[in-house]
Amino acid sequence: MSAPIVVGTDGSDASARALEWAAAEATLRKRPLEIVHSVASRPYERARVSQGEAAGAMTRAGRTVLTAALERVREKWPDLATTTTLASGEPWKALSTQSEKAFELVLGNRGQGGFAGMLLGSTSLRLAEHSAIPVVIVREGAPEEGEILVGIDPVRDVGAILDYAFDAAESRHARLRVVHAWQTLATFIEAGYADAEEIETELKKEVVAACRPLRRRYRGVDVVDEIVLDHPVAALSKASRRARLLVVGAHDWRWSSPRLGSVSHGVVHHAQCPVAIVSAR
Repeated sequence: MSAPIVVGTDGSDASARALEWAAAEATLRKRPLEIVHSVASRPYERARVSQGEAAGAMTRAGRTVLTAALERVREKWPDLATTTTLASGEPWKALSTQSEKAFELVLGNRGQGGFAGMLLGSTSLRLAEHSAIPVVIVREGAPEEGEILVGIDPVRDVGAILDYAFDAAESRHARLRVVHAWQTLATFIEAGYADAEEIETELKKEVVAACRPLRRRYRGVDVVDEIVLDHPVAALSKASRRARLLVVGAHDWRWSSPRLGSVSHGVVHHAQCPVAIVSAR
């Protein structure tokens, strides 16, 4: 059996949107769907009930969440092979374990434990930072049409990122827009480069070269290369308004980091469409 698409659910509206996206994705890619709910004991540690009573209540609540999610999927996608898993422990750890052999992990942008002022839940953020497989963050108003957008820095290893983006475009019969945004002209003037047109031409060559192997493999994909004079977060967020999926790397475009890079971090907070974070590992 092919690797499944795993989706985390906690009964929230955000996780319901993620569930819908994941089920549609699994159907599109002809992959099984696994719905995971994690039961954590922390909220109940000080409850005035016995440990056994608390565990039983959490288990029943978790099964209710999973049953509702499964019914939702079967109602719309009755032929989709779907399983459910009730895990235990911190949600990010449980989801990380359950998705180790998955094709990708799908999450909502907020969960039951989110604060009103936070656009991205802590579980989603942590998994986006550390997962070795692609993590897709789905937000409200996710479009079903539009192009696939990928942001790259051609001087980095972008093979896995472009591979995912080209594959996503091919599976959806969608145009792929490859964007490289460079900061501001002042930045390059300070570094000794004064000719913006010359810089743009060189960057274009680098982007074309990075995409060349994938163009050969995915000959049916319509590809648009775009060099943008803007901050990467701003450029990608604007372009995401006409996209159905934005693909970015897990780390910053300028330096390696064990955590989510500043560009990727900014994009998942401000993009107007689902964001796939792909590790170059």
